[in-house]
Amino acid sequence: MDVSLPQAYLVGLLLLLGSAAVLVARQILRVRGDEVALARLEAQTKISDKSAGDLYELASVQLRKRLYGQATENLKLAAKKASAEPAEAQALIENALGFALAAQNNYNAAIKHYRAALRAKADYPVALNNLAFALEKQQKSDEAKETYQKVLELDSANRTAKRRLKRLERTAA
Repeated sequence: MDVSLPQAYLVGLLLLLGSAAVLVARQILRVRGDEVALARLEAQTKISDKSAGDLYELASVQLRKRLYGQATENLKLAAKKASAEPAEAQALIENALGFALAAQNNYNAAIKHYRAALRAKADYPVALNNLAFALEKQQKSDEAKETYQKVLELDSANRTAKRRLKRLERTAA
């Protein structure tokens, strides 16, 4: 089978366009799913009647949609209602609240909530990673390094912690 250069170019271009179309379609479906979930969760009941889990679920969708202010409010309510929840659930809520605050550049409050997540669940690498990043943003490099090292003690394959720690060590040298 003899394929000329223009035909090979055309086949390659079609494959590239097909791949791009699949990626765009997946993103559209993901956004549409988030929109549907957000509408359903907001319409279910009044915010005051929602459980901590419902508020966390709503805030998770809001975080994916980058509605950080709304997510922060819902997560604060969820944190208040989560006292009867298991420690893991409390840690998830506190970590998400810290993330929402950090996304709004409120690193002092974010650090407070990451620490609350770690009090609820000490071996929570995601909260430790987030805490270390917030500490970096606060120019507390030594504490951030120690925190990234704790992440690596819990999860030696954590690429984010490895990369950020290496970056901190390069800038310190």
